[in-house]
Amino acid sequence: MGRYTGPKERLSRREGVNLHLKGERSFSDKNGLQRKPFVPGQHGNKRRARLSNYGIQLREKQKIKRYYGVLERQFRVYFERALHIREGLTGENLLALLESRLDNTIYRMKLAKSRNQARQFVLHGMIAVNGKKVNIPSYQVNVNDIISLTLQGERNKSLIENIEQNQGTKPDAEWLYFDYDKKEGNIIRIPTRADVPQNFREQLVVELYSK
Repeated sequence: MGRYTGPKERLSRREGVNLHLKGERSFSDKNGLQRKPFVPGQHGNKRRARLSNYGIQLREKQKIKRYYGVLERQFRVYFERALHIREGLTGENLLALLESRLDNTIYRMKLAKSRNQARQFVLHGMIAVNGKKVNIPSYQVNVNDIISLTLQGERNKSLIENIEQNQGTKPDAEWLYFDYDKKEGNIIRIPTRADVPQNFREQLVVELYSK
């Protein structure tokens, strides 16, 4: 199954929680979930059937997948990697791996207004890691990695505008640093569960995949 290209806020309505997929609109009173607080579809505003344990676990997995914008196969790979990390809980390690994706890092640094926009910046070769252009959104950042721009000009006008709008502020995550004047930042430490603002129940995903 390919990447979802439909209305982003429809996904938030399906999961019953604001996944902040629409940039600034997601944080305003105009977000889709607040305007239509029921699941999409012809019978969405009717009483919902009670979910089974499997259904609850499945919805939590979908919620995390959609929040970070990864596909099913990618998500399973992340889970397998988290499963083989000796330290920490599998669910927390899974979220740490997803947080450490380059596209999410760009979003957390406020260089993009949404993860989808961050993904486009990376795909178009606008971001460099340690001085080398990286065009892979799933690239895993590490401690002390330097994040910078590959070029400045008309090509990455939106990226420059986002940086200028955030001058005098800090990234949305304590594990990151970015100097909006120098247009350069770095990874201070590996993200932890406390760095994930969303109230996920990641243990349900572990239970789902452990069956």
